Amino acid sequence: MALQSYERKYRVRGGTLVGGELFDFWVGPFYVGLFGISTVFFSIIGTALILWGAALGNTWNPWTINIQPPPLEYGLALAPLADGGIWQLVTICAVGAFGSWVLRQAEISRKLGMGLHIPVAYSVAVFAYVTLVVIRPIMLGAWGHGFPYGIFSHLDWVSNVGYQYLHFHYNPAHMIAVSLFFTTTLALGLHGALILSAVNPRPGGTVRSAEHEDSFFRDHIGYSIGAIGIHRLGLFLALSAGIWSAICIVISGPVWTASWTEWWSWWLDLPIWS
Repeated sequence: MALQSYERKYRVRGGTLVGGELFDFWVGPFYVGLFGISTVFFSIIGTALILWGAALGNTWNPWTINIQPPPLEYGLALAPLADGGIWQLVTICAVGAFGSWVLRQAEISRKLGMGLHIPVAYSVAVFAYVTLVVIRPIMLGAWGHGFPYGIFSHLDWVSNVGYQYLHFHYNPAHMIAVSLFFTTTLALGLHGALILSAVNPRPGGTVRSAEHEDSFFRDHIGYSIGAIGIHRLGLFLALSAGIWSAICIVISGPVWTASWTEWWSWWLDLPIWS
């Protein structure tokens, strides 16, 4: 692929975290780096392990392939490959690939002289995954508490965890996470609709400027957070939703084992009701 004119601005040397200039190169328009190589390595090995696990199963239907974690009796020990060991290796590869991608993003940001907002933001998603398959199982004492790799089997696991703790939607951290997810959608939906309405007027109309966008929200809700502010707010809401999602599941089991409806008994016991 020919070097595009804009690529000269970001094809700069340096900024690597590990490896110096040895891996400081591009393939086509894509920066590689040491962590790009490790991402590809872990991704290929992890995918091959999933295919191996599928071959040991009884179906190639992508909806019903199921790579289960080890049974609870193995605790935190290594399990035989056919009895959960493949799940353990896939988890190692997944953490390695996701972590490598975070570090590759950090290297690209350093090259461009940017802040580390992108790798930090992606790290929250990685943290949520690691919470489910590493942190929570360790706190509960068995890898078997991790979720299985598979579409339907994963959905079944989510449903079963909800029933296990009865009325999971009463989990206060879950309430906060869901509220933040909906608020993120609301804020960025309003922002996207505003931009579209400004730059895509009626036929024959004039494209509106940022002043018109600010005026709309000042008239609509009395305040405009501004062009930069809405993106900062969207990032804050999205990352908060991911963090509280991890909190809501990590406290279910290691911290609270009863029905979540019982947790709210403190509210009913407040003296104001008597």
